[in-house]
Amino acid sequence: MPIPEDVTGDEIDKDVRQELQSLPKTLAEDVAKNLVMVARLIDEDPEGAYGYSKVALRLASRVAAVREAAGFAAYANQKYGEALAEFRAARRMTGNTDLWPVMADCERGLGRPEKALDMAGAPEVHKLDKAGQVEMRLVAAGARRDMGQLDAAIVTLQSPELASNAVQPWTARLRYAYADALLAAGRQGEAREWFAKAVEADKDGSTDASDRLAELDGVEFVDALDENEGEDVSGEEQAPAGPGEGDKE
Repeated sequence: MPIPEDVTGDEIDKDVRQELQSLPKTLAEDVAKNLVMVARLIDEDPEGAYGYSKVALRLASRVAAVREAAGFAAYANQKYGEALAEFRAARRMTGNTDLWPVMADCERGLGRPEKALDMAGAPEVHKLDKAGQVEMRLVAAGARRDMGQLDAAIVTLQSPELASNAVQPWTARLRYAYADALLAAGRQGEAREWFAKAVEADKDGSTDASDRLAELDGVEFVDALDENEGEDVSGEEQAPAGPGEGDKE
């Protein structure tokens, strides 16, 4: 797959670069460039990221960072079985538990929420940092919802991290998940309160909490272009559009 000229491979994390030092120099550079493309595309073009991850995997399947990147690319494309296999391989190579929550979420994606809950109660969870433990809590709550246990999902999310007024990287998503669970349980008033709290914490727009809050408040957003469609800026009426003109996907 083509690599843009502005990609050098030096953009990768220093820890990953260190892992790649076990490879011949030219090969390490090629792998690094493909990993950069995975990271660059995974949010906006997951299918493209997946393609680059497969190239990196073909070149260096014995490098843990490559297996991990391949896992996330597969996960982004909802290929949960493949993602889980890659994450397991990466974990065997490194021995760390950082991937435990996303592995559990893969179990959810494969329709095995009970397995995800088993993982949430495993000793590996205690080895996770705070962010990882919060992520595990989110996955466990999702598994409860998969099983129709709405009240249990709500209780699962109730934690010191949720109650804290301090804003951490995970705060918006945790508050959002709690609000969404409350709404699913029919507790609309409480849900509105927590969607508002999620908006306060969501500085980078990582959730659609503001839209959900507006929806609960009965606010409708009207596109100014749609509203003025068919009207000339000068105030004169435009001629009717021909067949297919003005349609929006």
